[in-house]
Amino acid sequence: MKILVILTGGTISMVRNPENGALRPADLDTFKAFVPELFAADMSIDMLPFDPLIDSSDVNPRDWAKMATTVYNNYDKYDGFVILHGTDTMSYSASAMSFMLQNLNKAVVFTGSQLPVGVLRSDAKENLLTAIEIAAARDSDGNCIVPEVSLCFEGKLFRANRTTKKNAEHFEAFESFNYPALAKAGVHIHYHHGLIHYPEGKSLPLILHTKTDRRVAVLKLFPGITEPLVKAILSSDIKGVILETYGSGNAPSCEWFYLLLADAVKRGVVIVNKTQCDTGSVEMGRYEVSMNLLRAGVLSGYDITTEALLAKMMILLGEYPNDIEKVKLKLQNSIVGEMTVSDEHRRYF
Repeated sequence: MKILVILTGGTISMVRNPENGALRPADLDTFKAFVPELFAADMSIDMLPFDPLIDSSDVNPRDWAKMATTVYNNYDKYDGFVILHGTDTMSYSASAMSFMLQNLNKAVVFTGSQLPVGVLRSDAKENLLTAIEIAAARDSDGNCIVPEVSLCFEGKLFRANRTTKKNAEHFEAFESFNYPALAKAGVHIHYHHGLIHYPEGKSLPLILHTKTDRRVAVLKLFPGITEPLVKAILSSDIKGVILETYGSGNAPSCEWFYLLLADAVKRGVVIVNKTQCDTGSVEMGRYEVSMNLLRAGVLSGYDITTEALLAKMMILLGEYPNDIEKVKLKLQNSIVGEMTVSDEHRRYF
């Protein structure tokens, strides 16, 4: 069994300089010293660091493309992949990876840590070893148990495009509010097979999508939001807008707001309604205050996370720059399990 560990950066990729206490990138020998189990297990572990390593606050779509391309170029050489990443934007990168790697039938597991490797109470060692074990896991027929992009943290494995960073202080840094964990690790790792996303066919080749369009914005509604502010965003050189609304997808009912949205949609801007709530789904039409959004041509984001929606929108706009209707269609449907679209939700359309 061969696993490739890709070091992109983040706290997990750092160690403290014993001379001045400053954090510096860890090298292969450092990982061997602090996590000797990596290289004593009954599998082959290779480590491939980005040069230079990236602070997760600086991650952008070019880095997403580099991560996806690295997996793609090494796909036939390894049985699974683990990507070490800073926690701040891990959900964005991991979500993007789920859309960039089509027909995936091997595990790509993201993980990181709240404390650097080598620190006495660091969570890095447990997260890394668990992620590697999951990446290598096979069923009795030799098939990959979790053939999708996932995120492993503090004993839980989540579908990557369902996650959000919820805590900057505790070790339980991530949550999947609208979808259960795919696995939980204790003495044993218990997989919930019915929740895992499987490819349509094992024989389908892996397809790489790395084109993105960054002309996307997140517009979060708040009491007292003004017409000039909304107008400035919607009238800029923009192709997509994530409209973070109240509750189940509600927004101000004032006429100027409706007219600005309708005009933007008419000009070809894709606008998707995403609730500000962590848990629950958009249900446009449930309340009167969301009817204007329907009339304006705003799409429903159902229960998708902002991180997944941003990545999905950028990638779809990049892949289909001249086919806005195809972009809209794909935004309204789940591609790799990133959202739940039920018949109850569809009754408003």
